[in-house]
Amino acid sequence: MTKVVRTGSKLAKGEWQIVIEAVRIQSPPNILWIVTTQWRAQACGYAGDPNVRTPHLDALAARSVNYAQAVTPHPFGPMARAALLTGVPSPENGVREYFDALPTDARTIAHEMRERGYTTAFFGKWGVGKRDPSVPLVGEAAARVIVPESERGGFEAWEGFEGGFLLNDPWLQGTAKDLVQPTQVRGYQSDVLVGRALAWCERVGGGKQPWFGVLSLEAPHPPYDAPAAGVVPSDPAGVVLAKNVPLGGDVEAKARRELSGYYAHIEATDRAIGALLNAVAEEVVVVFTSVHGDLHGAHGLFRKGWPDEEAVRVPLLVRRPGVVARRDDGAISLVDLAAMTRAWAEGGEAFVTRSHSLISMPSVVALPHQGDRSWRGVRTPARKLVLDERGEPWLFFDLEQDPLEMKNLVGEPARRGEIAELGARAGLG
Repeated sequence: MTKVVRTGSKLAKGEWQIVIEAVRIQSPPNILWIVTTQWRAQACGYAGDPNVRTPHLDALAARSVNYAQAVTPHPFGPMARAALLTGVPSPENGVREYFDALPTDARTIAHEMRERGYTTAFFGKWGVGKRDPSVPLVGEAAARVIVPESERGGFEAWEGFEGGFLLNDPWLQGTAKDLVQPTQVRGYQSDVLVGRALAWCERVGGGKQPWFGVLSLEAPHPPYDAPAAGVVPSDPAGVVLAKNVPLGGDVEAKARRELSGYYAHIEATDRAIGALLNAVAEEVVVVFTSVHGDLHGAHGLFRKGWPDEEAVRVPLLVRRPGVVARRDDGAISLVDLAAMTRAWAEGGEAFVTRSHSLISMPSVVALPHQGDRSWRGVRTPARKLVLDERGEPWLFFDLEQDPLEMKNLVGEPARRGEIAELGARAGLG
């Protein structure tokens, strides 16, 4: 039997996208989200990137549903994290600007899972708390910003930090007795957080309650030249660049230099994730994803905030007991993950019935190299339409014929009807 539930993320004009198919289960499954930062969908061995070494994620992909067309609803950290935690896109969830905090009364996936009998925990980068714009974004001061208990999204156990991008020797605070005050913990951040998450899993694993945990890693976010747990960066000259990265100038040099460090952090974090996966039971539902990607020189651009595939597309693997591994090319967004997780907790199967995902940047983030305008758009596995801040068509790509987005078709007369139909279907008219 199937039924449409009205707890998923709402689309334009009141349309809901999650369908739940009830199934019989013996007990609610334990569920683990692994969330990274700036890990673009292309940067995985199983996705065909010739530069990367991700043996543990490749093994996970071989046992998972690989949502190959997954996107972030917003290619910037605070907006994306707020949408991920609440299942509500920004700014409807209360986060529009970079320094906006998730409202203290926001209903998160932790609240939903606790109501379903789960014990809950969060480890790592929070990224949606109150921050002082005068504090440097990188460094100890940002890493030691206090996140009060009332602002931790309803998680029972919470061991993390607001930000700081300290990929080594992070500062942690939280509910554990040794983290009442911000405390620096030596080691590579991904290794440290995996260790903390594993310790919690061992503590709650023998209990009668099912558990839901979120492991939130900053890697492979810059600084890309930070040490990567002994992984030696490759020679920048040997990095294979995509054809949409301009060659022969500063963009190429910067892309090669940064990608060399980027891939080192991916390898180090893949190794840490592998240690976690080897320790958790096969019966645990495992999700692997990232809040956004990085352009790394594509179209001459860097970082995120842009609507390009390198920023918008994210990896999304879901390993579930009894579910056959496969590639799924349906339209899916991180904003769907909360509803999917609730369905699993209730013994159901969740799948997306719509043909498109909405993407947007609700505001401009005034930081170097980031997107330079607010925009909103719609992406299908075959097409992408983006409107500028005035609501005018800005970009239109045929992703089937032009996956690297080399030719903007927005001015092509033959495409006007397709652009109008796609915009209307997504409520962007």
